[in-house]
Amino acid sequence: MTSNPQTNPPTTKDAILETGASATQSFAPIKSICAHLNAFHVYATDPKRSVEANHYCTHLSKDVRQCLIYDLPNNPAKLIGVEYMITPKLYEGLDAEERKLWHSHDYEVRSGMLIMPNPTIPNQVWEIAETEEMKEVVGLYGKTFHFWQVDRGDELPLGMPQLMMSFTADEQVPWDKVKERDEKYGVDTMKKREARKGIEAFKVHEDADGCWKEESKLKE
Repeated sequence: MTSNPQTNPPTTKDAILETGASATQSFAPIKSICAHLNAFHVYATDPKRSVEANHYCTHLSKDVRQCLIYDLPNNPAKLIGVEYMITPKLYEGLDAEERKLWHSHDYEVRSGMLIMPNPTIPNQVWEIAETEEMKEVVGLYGKTFHFWQVDRGDELPLGMPQLMMSFTADEQVPWDKVKERDEKYGVDTMKKREARKGIEAFKVHEDADGCWKEESKLKE
C-alpha cells in the first residue's frame, strides 16, 4: 500500500454533506446507544493477541444487546467490530457448535477489567451506577467479530472478520496494557475489583470461551 488513507482529510463536499445530514436526518439507531463499555478482546485463533475495545451499546430487547466497537473513544475513531450480547436463556437454546462462538463476561466484570468510562462524574459516585450495571452484564454471553486488525497496524480492514473472545483468568491478561488503559481513563482496575466483590459469580456454560479450552489442550 503506497499511501496511508488516514492522512487524507475529508473533502469540502464531504464536510458540507455531513453538516447537512446531521441537521436534517434522525440517526435513530445511533441515538439509541445508551452505554459505553471498555474492555479487551482476544483473537480466538491466537489468544496471545489482544486489543482494547470501546463498545457503544443498544438494548434491542431485555434479552439482546448490540454494540458497535471502536478503537478509540473519540474522533476520528475506527469502527473495528461488533458484539452481540444475549441472556443465558437465549444462549442455552443455541446448538453446541454455535455456543462455542460466544464468550462469557463473568471474569471481565468481577476482575474489574470491564469499565464504563465517564470523565464527567467523580469516580466514587459513578462507581455505584457502574457496579449496578455490571450486575446485569456479568451473566451475558457475547459474540464478537472484529473487521479491522488495528493491533498489527493495518491501514484498512483487511482480510476476513476475526472471531474474538474475552479473558477468563488473571494469568491470561497483559497487565501492562490494562495499566496503560487505566491511566488513560483515570481508573483503577484493582479498586473496581474490590468494589465488585459483592457481585455473585456466574456459572459459565461449559461450551463458552472455546479459545481457552483449545489452548489448554495444546499445552497438555
